[in-house]
Amino acid sequence: MNSDTAIHLTSQAMLMALKISGPFLVAGLIVGLVVSVFQAVTSIQEQSLAFIPKILVTGAVIALGGPWMLDQMVSYTRDLYMSIPAIAG
Repeated sequence: MNSDTAIHLTSQAMLMALKISGPFLVAGLIVGLVVSVFQAVTSIQEQSLAFIPKILVTGAVIALGGPWMLDQMVSYTRDLYMSIPAIAG
């Protein structure tokens, strides 16, 4: 295996990690922004008010996007295992 192959495999793995974590990050960002604006408008400074909605949204993202995420990870892993003979040979 040469350095080009290692760089390609690493970039694919990082892209897959970004693809899988993207929905969690975007949903958390949006909920955090909405809760922060709500807290600023109402002057409520309760820490659990910011934490609980993020947990609920994360659960919803897992419930709605879980099958897609699992399919992406299985497809990537299958392709990686199928490429082992070409990489090693």
